Amino acid sequence: MSDTPIPAAVTPNPQAVSVQVKRSAIFIVATLNPDAASYDTVRAWCGDVAALVRSVGKRQPAGGLSCVCGFSANAWDALFGTPRPAELHPFREFGAGERHAIATPGDILLHIRADFMDLCFELATHLMGRISSAVTTVDEVHGFRYFDQRSIVGFVDGTENPTGDEAVTFTVIGEEDPEFAGGSYVLVQKYLHNMNAWNALTVEAQEKVIGRTKLADIELDDAVKPSSSHSSLTTIEANGEEVKILRDNMPFGRPGAGEFGTYFIGYARSPAPIEQMLENMFVGRPPGNYDRLLDYSRAVTGGLFFVPSEPLLESLADRAAPDEAGTDHSSTDTPPSAAPVSDGSLNIGSLKGAPQYE
Repeated sequence: MSDTPIPAAVTPNPQAVSVQVKRSAIFIVATLNPDAASYDTVRAWCGDVAALVRSVGKRQPAGGLSCVCGFSANAWDALFGTPRPAELHPFREFGAGERHAIATPGDILLHIRADFMDLCFELATHLMGRISSAVTTVDEVHGFRYFDQRSIVGFVDGTENPTGDEAVTFTVIGEEDPEFAGGSYVLVQKYLHNMNAWNALTVEAQEKVIGRTKLADIELDDAVKPSSSHSSLTTIEANGEEVKILRDNMPFGRPGAGEFGTYFIGYARSPAPIEQMLENMFVGRPPGNYDRLLDYSRAVTGGLFFVPSEPLLESLADRAAPDEAGTDHSSTDTPPSAAPVSDGSLNIGSLKGAPQYE
């Protein structure tokens, strides 16, 4: 991956991918209703998203309200046709049995963030109200910030996130796909945790699973950190340098129902490094040396989406329907979310000048 910063003067403004950590979030995944009227409704809605964020956000400016909107590969084909973002494809599954990164239906992703849940709730109400006749919500999670940015399993989350210009370099598409410059890829998974089993471990055992100290959030020395630890397997390097993604995971749960979870959301300039992390976790590096956190955690959803730049998202409202534009629409003869699952093979290193991730 090129480490050259993306010139702001020539790159369209991205959506609010790399914003300051907030205390509340709502994640909504919806499928498109498979008819022309629904497609028209969603295309028109693309031109309203930014205005709705501004209108609701101004009611409480200190809340830092933002929203990221993304589309799956099959939704993109149905709504907008060609060209398609170069690395947009259906979610790739990894593993099997007890350790399985599954693909689940989802055509549209909304990631709404603010310091106050009422702002998130109000914006979600307006956004979904505009397209309620055109989509079916298949997953909705309300997340919260847990103390000092800790996950539900008690460890600080997102410590190694890139910031500033580095965050832009790792999350925003540049010259490698110029028609979609300013965009990003985002991968989401909902994990449920067996907290009784996790809490039965000693702190020392938990630290070896994660690869960091629990209280101080310091990475364990390589001499004592297992190669199967979560931090080991989610560290990706190319040419001796770490390739980072931007995480904004959120805990969620219903204690009365015994539900405790983490909503994983990772942004990147290419889906390849996130997919490599998943392969390392679920299959192992080498195979069999899997992420031991998966002994206590289970992925129950999975989706990959493209996040257009701000101006592209707004302009999609005026995009002609694929058939009207003379686009080959054969890839969406089935409903958008019903596309076959990939065989899990990776196409890594497709960024301009990017080496393979290991």
